[in-house]
Amino acid sequence: MNDDPALLILMTAVGLYAMHLWRQDYRASRVDAPDPRGLPGATPASLKACVIAAAGALLILGAETWGEIQLGLSDQQSKITLLFGLYTLIAAFTEELIFRGFLVIERKGKLIQWTGVFGASLLFAILHPFLWHWGDDGFAWTLTLKGWFSTATVFIASLWFYTVRFASFNPHRSLLPCITAHAVKNLGVLIIKAAQGHVAGWY
Repeated sequence: MNDDPALLILMTAVGLYAMHLWRQDYRASRVDAPDPRGLPGATPASLKACVIAAAGALLILGAETWGEIQLGLSDQQSKITLLFGLYTLIAAFTEELIFRGFLVIERKGKLIQWTGVFGASLLFAILHPFLWHWGDDGFAWTLTLKGWFSTATVFIASLWFYTVRFASFNPHRSLLPCITAHAVKNLGVLIIKAAQGHVAGWY
């Protein structure tokens, strides 16, 4: 998808439309008129919750960047286009809506809830193409140190996003802090890639 501008634009448009629908539900919730059939997590959150969520995401990104440098993996980063980088900011919302919004287990007890969190986080990490590749020659595994390391950091980030969703500082179980954290992390990745010379052109 990184090499297909048309698909990136289409997915960005779909994400923006979903964001529009979620924002409508969010605004209704803020005026105490929530839609019972509204999208998940379209509830208010405090600035404190968003700041804590973003700070945790930046700590994870910092540890990831430091780890890549220590392991000599920085030069193995994939190159992306600026269009793909911008798409990842919209994808931060889409992925949070799907995983931290729909793929949650509630009112079944903490053990079942967090078992679901670990399972969904594992799925979230595996779906990122670090341990596999799908190209012109079909599917292939890429079981490299870089692949395992990047997959592990995505898994940890997912655990953090779920933690934010269910944290005491987010009493309304809003997705807003999760979206903020994910977008901040993706923006940080884009900035780091640009600084290291891994952003190759506009599209």
